[in-house]
Amino acid sequence: MKKSEKMKTKIETPKAPAAIGPYSQGTAGNNLVFVSGQLPIDPMTGSMPEGIERQTEQSLKNLKNVLESAGSALDNVYKTTVFLSDMNNFAAMNAVYEAFFKGSIFPARSAVEVSRLPKDALVEIEAIAWSK
Repeated sequence: MKKSEKMKTKIETPKAPAAIGPYSQGTAGNNLVFVSGQLPIDPMTGSMPEGIERQTEQSLKNLKNVLESAGSALDNVYKTTVFLSDMNNFAAMNAVYEAFFKGSIFPARSAVEVSRLPKDALVEIEAIAWSK
């Protein structure tokens, strides 16, 4: 492959929920990892926990697992986007989010309220990260 050619790799792990549509859990190329929005679904049980704190924790665990399967980590995240079904949940989500990224430079982030998320989740989180 010529140096100017780009290669896109599909990222897939059983440690995060399978894609529920025509998309990948993540893709990687040119030392970047793009993680699709992670819903708070436990990949072992297929269930979603109750409450914004537990849902945020599960979404971030899923995000972490997709990153690790791509050879990356939370410390390598450049940017996240957090989708909330209710902006009144921002402070509670933020407290859990902060704990996951503690000790690293916090990634750039957008947080937006949306009218509805798949499976009526309270939160969904996507990321862009660096990888070797």
